[in-house]
Parts: sequence; structure tokens; C-alpha cells
Amino acid sequence: MKGLMQDFPLTLPHLHERAERLFFDKEVVTVTATGKERTSYGDWATRTRRLGGVLDDLGISADGRVATFGWNTARHLELYFAAPCTNRVLHALNIRLFPEQLIYVANHAEDEVVFIDKSLTALAWPLFEKFDTVRHIVVMDDGAPGDVPEAPAGKQVHDYEALLAAAEPVDFRVDDEDQAASMCYTSGTTGNPKGVVYSHRSTVLHTMGVLISGLGPREADRILPVVPMFHANAWGLAHAAVASGADLLLPGPGMAPAALAELIETERATIAAGVPTIWMGVLPELEGRDTSALRAIPCGGSAVPKALSEAYRNQIGLPILQAWGMTETSPVASSGEIKSTLAAGLDDDGMADMRTTVGTQLLGVEVRIALPGTTEGLPWDGEAQGELQVRGPWIAKAYYNDDRSPESFTEDGWLKTGDVATIDHHGYIRLVDRTKDVIKSGGEWISSVELENEIMAHTAVAEAAVIGLPHVKWGERPLACVVLREGQSATADEILAFLDGRVAKWWLPDDVVFIDAVPKTSVGKFSKKDLRDRFAGHVFSTQD
Repeated sequence: MKGLMQDFPLTLPHLHERAERLFFDKEVVTVTATGKERTSYGDWATRTRRLGGVLDDLGISADGRVATFGWNTARHLELYFAAPCTNRVLHALNIRLFPEQLIYVANHAEDEVVFIDKSLTALAWPLFEKFDTVRHIVVMDDGAPGDVPEAPAGKQVHDYEALLAAAEPVDFRVDDEDQAASMCYTSGTTGNPKGVVYSHRSTVLHTMGVLISGLGPREADRILPVVPMFHANAWGLAHAAVASGADLLLPGPGMAPAALAELIETERATIAAGVPTIWMGVLPELEGRDTSALRAIPCGGSAVPKALSEAYRNQIGLPILQAWGMTETSPVASSGEIKSTLAAGLDDDGMADMRTTVGTQLLGVEVRIALPGTTEGLPWDGEAQGELQVRGPWIAKAYYNDDRSPESFTEDGWLKTGDVATIDHHGYIRLVDRTKDVIKSGGEWISSVELENEIMAHTAVAEAAVIGLPHVKWGERPLACVVLREGQSATADEILAFLDGRVAKWWLPDDVVFIDAVPKTSVGKFSKKDLRDRFAGHVFSTQD
């Protein structure tokens, strides 16, 4: 016996029409070089339909890839829906990739058109001649000074608003929920970036998952996604805002800490989401400001230091909400809200410790930990460590046109995340390290992430990254690379003395070096590969 429910495709036109009909009077605010621009979801929806007509007028093929090279703006949100709702595929180019990586992903995806913010033309224009399949470049004037460069050979250059004014609005219809809606590429820390292709079904289900998670936007919310729309779908917040009718506050190129703090206060943001390095910079700028509207500060991309979350709780009364995911998981797969049954029995220190986990899996996602190369799940006892593996309806099953796919998936189809984790009996996931970053010393594992969190609890420390380097006796030992706060001082011995008693003695770094800044990847994570290269010849004082 089968159910008698309607077979209704889960596609993005449904979300667009929902905002158009139900939330036409809600607001999208974009910060530009000349001030704030405000529009309603009603006007946004009409412009998005016209943009669908623009794609027809440009002759973009039936499932053609529509690339974007832009900040978080209302125009970018128009592209987020116009491309997939006309059966094309949105491809947000990560503006922080290296030039050779951008050329690779544009050609690998076979992009046909690139929509670019005027303020970014100087960065990308020299690359366009090497974008083999791109025929059109559409410039979105965001108020940046200067002229648009001449058209690269073999490309036509257009003005976004001129195209929109000349186009007719189109009806949106997608019949196949498994059709590709968008694609993103990984940050490519090793080798070329890998393409992840999201379907309409996976995007709608991920949106539903985000809506019922701890991040859960509501109609009354005013959401500030500092996390970029050019990477990992802005953590699903753009789709979730449209689906729920929440107002959107889009910072455009204004990513400086003071500008973000001003936006949080003046626009009464209720949810503000970004990576740890963003919130490290914003915290001092919030001092003395009215942040009473904030109800959640989702944070991910890398481990959130306990000291950072507690600093927010102490200063504005609201700790950071840690979430976890990756490009391959659409990206949100877990969220760190603390269950009421646990919160009732925890003091402030216990709550702070729980917030250092990445929470529990979202409804729809399954997780397990297993020894690398195996598929047998380890116990959820908070002690057993293994590679975190996930599966679910918005988890990738392969990379786009890439022979490396089998390396990232188990024999039974789970995604190998590359994270080492524990899971306790309540289901809380604690990330121990990346498999490539965990320090293997004397046959035991040392968590670089936990060491970093403890070092960053020191009042003189701004950032710290810990890497494992070869040691003649122990195989590997930890080297702590520390950035001090401006105007602060500390010695290596003081850092080690601070750690004594906070971590096991055999975890203590063999050396501490002070650096000007921790190198970052294109998505703001610590680039430990660069640090390992920099200190490749380092000889520990313990093996002199």
C-alpha cells in the first residue's frame, strides 16, 4: 500500500512566489559605496522575473551556467533566483580564490555569462580573456568610482540595469526537482577546487532544515549575512530569508568591523552570521552600541574559540551560536543550540563548554564517526575519536566531473568530511581537528584546535594557530604560532605557563613563535599549509 499524497516538486520558484505573494512589503537593505539602497520583496520579485528575461535575451542555454562575481547585495539575490528559476544553474565565483583557481573553475563549470559588481572589475577583468566559454560580461554598478574597462576579446559587455529595463518579465517553472539549481566550488586548499552541484530539491530541503534549526529565521527577523553569497550559499540564509519573509541586511563591500557594527545597531539586526575572524574584529566595535535587537550570532567556517564566545556573552549578553557544515553539505549540517534538558543542569562554565561543540545534526542529516578507511560507526560516548562522516538529502554524493570523487566518499555512500570528531551520548559533535591537521605524537593524537582555543583565552593573544612538525623522537610535536594583540606583550614561557594545567602536559607545545598574522584561506580559515611551509625547517629546542 502506498500513500496518496500529491507529487509536488520541491523547486525554487515556490520560494520566489511565496515571497512575492506573502512578503511583498518586507525589506531588503543593501549597503553601497554611496549609501543604503532599500527595496521590497515585491519589487525584488518583479526584477527577478525581468532578470529571467535578460538571460533569455542573452541566449543563455537551457541549463547554462550563470556566474556571479559579487558582494552580498539585492542584485546578487536576484541572480540567486533568476538563474535556477529559469532552469539555468547559478555559479557563484569565490572572489577570494587565486587567479589560476578562478580561471580553472570558470572553465570547468563552462560558465556562459559573468555578472560582476563594478567595484570588483579591477580584480577580475584581467582574467576574463582566459574564461573560454564566457560570452557575456554584465556589470552591476554598485557606485564604485571609475569607468568600466574595455570589453575583453570575444566578450560582450553589458550594463545590468540597461538589460533589465529592456527585458520582459518571465514566468518561472521548474518541473524536475532533481535538476541542478546552483553550484559552488570548494576553496581548493590542496589541488584544484572541486565542484559541488545542488539540486532544487536539495536546496529547498536545506532551507527547511535551516528554518527549524537554531539558526531558524522568522518573519520578524532582520538577517545580516556577513558570510558571503559568493561561497557556500551564504549558509542558506538568503534562501531562508526569502522563504520566511525575514528582512535582509546586505553589507555589500562594507566588510570592515566598524561598518558591520554600525549596520547591526542602526538596522536593528536580529541575526548576524559570519566566521570567527569577522567576529573577532567586530567585538571591540560593538562597545557602547545598542545591540538589544540581536537574538543569535551564528558562526562557523572554523572552530569558535571559547574565549570569543564568552567575550560576546560578557559584553553584549549573547554568546556565539556555533554551527558546522561545508560546501559539500549545502552547507549547514549541525547547529549548536543547547537542549533544554541539558541547560537546566549546567552552570555558566558548563554552558560555555557545551557551546564549544558544533551541536547536533539538523533534521534530515545523519552523522557517524569511524576510523579512517572504515564504515563501522564508533560509540557516541564523547571519548571515541574518528572521522566525521555524514549523509542526507542535501549532502553531495559526488563532485562535478571530477576523477577525485571516490576519495571523499565511503563504500556505502557517506561523505568523508575530513574532520576528526567525538560525539557524546546526547548527540553533540565536538570537532577535534582536521584529519590533515591533527598532531600525531608518540602514537597519540593532539588536537591543534583545542590547543588554539586555550592559547586564545590568554588576554594578550589575538590569534593562535598550532601545527605539527617532525620530531626525531615523537614523530610530530606541536608548534604554536601566536599573534599578540596590539599593545600587548607576552613571552613563550608565559604562554606555556598559562597552558599548564589547562591541557595535558604532553600536549604543551615544544616551541612558541610569534608572528604578525595567521595566514588565511580564501574563506577566512587558518591556512596551516602555509604555516607548515613557512616553518618546514624549524628544529624544536627539545631535540637540540
